[in-house]
Amino acid sequence: MIAKWSGQCRIPSTIADQFHFLCMFKHQSMRARPWRAQTLPWLLLALFLPGAVCAASPAESATALQSKFRSVMRGAVRNPFQRPLYLESTELSNALAGDIYALMDYPFSATQATFGNPANWCDVLILHINTKHCRSSQTANGAVLAMRIGSKQPEALDRAHLMTFDFRASAPASEYFEVELRADIGPLATRNYQIRLEAAPAQGGKTLLHLRYAYEVGVMGRLAMQAYLATQGRGKVGFTIAGAPVGGEDTFIAGVRGVVERNTMRYYLAIDAYLGALSVPAGEQFEQRIDRWFSGTEQFPRQLHEIDRVAYLAMKRDENRRQQESR
Repeated sequence: MIAKWSGQCRIPSTIADQFHFLCMFKHQSMRARPWRAQTLPWLLLALFLPGAVCAASPAESATALQSKFRSVMRGAVRNPFQRPLYLESTELSNALAGDIYALMDYPFSATQATFGNPANWCDVLILHINTKHCRSSQTANGAVLAMRIGSKQPEALDRAHLMTFDFRASAPASEYFEVELRADIGPLATRNYQIRLEAAPAQGGKTLLHLRYAYEVGVMGRLAMQAYLATQGRGKVGFTIAGAPVGGEDTFIAGVRGVVERNTMRYYLAIDAYLGALSVPAGEQFEQRIDRWFSGTEQFPRQLHEIDRVAYLAMKRDENRRQQESR
């Protein structure tokens, strides 16, 4: 059974993740979670927010997504992606989020059918360079994805961090679709992970897509992230232009926003690679996916280049073999 919801809140984005659960009262088969003391103030605040409107219809949600896409693309000073795509990131005191809005050259029906199936998500997530394994299963409370995150090199599963994502998908509709993955605990003392995808049909048989990647980070998580940025993450940047060009080259955002922007783009490229490979025979799709994902990252070497093509393809073939054997 795949858990589905019929209600949704439209709340100012800067605090939306603090009380996302408000609109889950209509959620069918939602897993019960313990209340935390710090949750109550956000709940009380949310109840009085004039912008919090629940139970938007699929048509209303599609209209809101289309309006947002037009707004961000119109407001973009320049587009470094060479495609109709906009990326933004947000850093709060205890949370980070990256959002991508894009017009994709794939039909809405294929997007909805693909991402409404939790098993397909494992074939998407394994493309990310840090994903070592993923397995979907069904529980009494709905679908669950068990994903292991590790280094950018081949790695034994017992050394990779286990993240357990609850899978939630909206009911199928012709105007709009939404799916969300949520995990309580992540690596480096992070928590409350969210991978959220919403999509609506666009003219010309295309799909308008919004991908959100977000998580919370506490004091220990901040310290762990600072240690990473001072070592393995030193010198790495995101996509947001942070200042005037230096030496003829753009100055990009760095630090924790750079981290969340890079990973948001990696997940987007995995979605794009999966959809793009659907046009070839099933037996050829995996090779097509890993080739497309790596080629996509190499369009942005300043941000995303980590290892060479041969090493990435070999690693992913081994990881995919391991993943298929565990099913």
